[in-house]
Amino acid sequence: MACMKLGAKADAFRRQGQAWFCTTGLPSDVTIEVGGISFHLHKFPLLSRSGLLEKLIGEKSDEEEGCIIKLPDVPGGAKTFELVAKFCYGVKLELTASNVVYVRCAAEHLQMTEEIAEGNLIAQTETFLNQVVLRSWKDSVKALQTCDDVLPQAEDLHIVKRCIDCLAIKACTDPNLLGWPMREHGPMQSPGGSVLWNGISTGARLRNSSSDWWYEDVSSLSLPMYKRLISVMESRGIREEIVAGSLTFYAKSRLPGLNRRQSISKAGIRIEPKAAPSEEEQKHLIEELDRLLPLQKGVTSTKLLFGLLRTAMILQASPCCLLNLERRIGMQLDQATLEDLLIPNFYNSMETLYNVDCIHRILEHFLAMDQMTGGVSPGLADDEQLLGSPSLTPITMVAKLIDGYLAEVAPDVNLKLPKFHSLAAAIPEFARPLDDGLYRAIDIYLKAHPWLTESEREELCRLMDCQKLSLEACTHAAQNERLPLRAVVQVLFFEQLRLRTSIAGCLLVSDNLDGSRPLGSGLPLSGEGGGWASAVRENQVLKVGMDSMRMRVSDLEKECSSMREEIEKLALGRKGWSTFRRKFGLDSKSQMRSAQEGSISNEKNTVEKVDKSQPKVTKHTKQLSLDE
Repeated sequence: MACMKLGAKADAFRRQGQAWFCTTGLPSDVTIEVGGISFHLHKFPLLSRSGLLEKLIGEKSDEEEGCIIKLPDVPGGAKTFELVAKFCYGVKLELTASNVVYVRCAAEHLQMTEEIAEGNLIAQTETFLNQVVLRSWKDSVKALQTCDDVLPQAEDLHIVKRCIDCLAIKACTDPNLLGWPMREHGPMQSPGGSVLWNGISTGARLRNSSSDWWYEDVSSLSLPMYKRLISVMESRGIREEIVAGSLTFYAKSRLPGLNRRQSISKAGIRIEPKAAPSEEEQKHLIEELDRLLPLQKGVTSTKLLFGLLRTAMILQASPCCLLNLERRIGMQLDQATLEDLLIPNFYNSMETLYNVDCIHRILEHFLAMDQMTGGVSPGLADDEQLLGSPSLTPITMVAKLIDGYLAEVAPDVNLKLPKFHSLAAAIPEFARPLDDGLYRAIDIYLKAHPWLTESEREELCRLMDCQKLSLEACTHAAQNERLPLRAVVQVLFFEQLRLRTSIAGCLLVSDNLDGSRPLGSGLPLSGEGGGWASAVRENQVLKVGMDSMRMRVSDLEKECSSMREEIEKLALGRKGWSTFRRKFGLDSKSQMRSAQEGSISNEKNTVEKVDKSQPKVTKHTKQLSLDE
């Protein structure tokens, strides 16, 4: 820290209890009382420097009692007046960034101007402020910190404004361009860029400073000073992401709940934790940060916003602050993680373990913002185009995130069905390419709530689309006893329909291979063998596909047989089973058996068609050999 030395005499002051004495050998003729401390001094040194003391001593000269002057309003108190008294006596003292603001304000209060004496204290402190303190980043920060104790006087003297302007200019300037503040407090550097030690190049290189080099320093400022500094920086056009980064660092240094771990500075030195502010101060800080944070999406970390929201809930911040934080999170919900969404329920009701209502509101903000920014409507494009659309990617990510959140909160026995149902139904159907995550959440909820009625189970299962379940999910659902029977039958129906569609596609390929496109058409007959190789390759691919299809049909037959046995067992213990059979077309076992036989016969016909294509290929090969 830079300093300025004043005076040349040895220290002639000594303290006894609550009193200061000047040991010059002459008896004291004036007593100055400042903040409970008595200074036994002499009139002449004080009169020659201070216009205020000259006036007050003149008024007391006619009194017979000892001259006692009370100065209760001296900026900086007794400690600062001690420095002023030493200056009046010409005793050695040091002006530093930590005391220059106090001394400057006290000198102004005591009217220590150039009219009283040349080189007086006001001129000396102004010179040190302008030429030393305000040119240094660290000293400017330190001086600005001390302004809080003498704020009215520092404001009148424009010290606060000068410090903030200097800091804003330095923070808004690229440090790599000018070389500060690293050059100011760092080692010497050679023209080639290497670090010098005693004038000798060490070969080491200085690190390139980034735009966040000043975050830690300004985090020591009080909130009013910090707000004014950020405001001046924004008026000078500093980027919003830099402001957001500084606000994040400031919040973590002042709110213990945001970051439990000890902060580590960029140099690897552990930062001493600051004294934790009171709950009221923390609540006020969160509300101010909500006003200062940029509104642009993605500038502020989503994790920080969730941390602020949790802390605001604990401290019972204003409803407006909570609503604004939820809106900010909703704007960038696609950047959140599952851990961020697990906000405990801090309120007295404690209906659920996690605050599901808060997540529902955040999701509604996201969906409203997505619709305002031109989210894709499911009727404007087909499924493949929707899945590949950049505007749909965020909502797809949010759908996956909400499905994971539903699976986490589903085991809570206090979570009512309407809350679970409304949160799951809030996601549009087109936002879920697959319903596996939703099926998993529903299954967990049914397991944790076995008392649900059959109608409630069916209502819950209507949320998922059985056609958008993967093969693994369909296999699990077909054997899941917790699902209602209607859902199980729908899963089996759509799986069989999907299988029939696949078989029909293979048959269409086989028909094209048999007649619609002869093997020899369009193939070169120059003897190079291109047509033959292509025909053999297509035939092999078709055979592999049919073998795979045959195995899948066999597995489905076994599964249908097992399911039929399960349904027959359930039919013995249920009433109205005949109505169910008529509703779903299961009047007789012969229908199911005929359906199986029909699928098997279709499979055999397909295989026979593939086998019949073999002689055609052989005949074509012989014809090629005769032509040669």
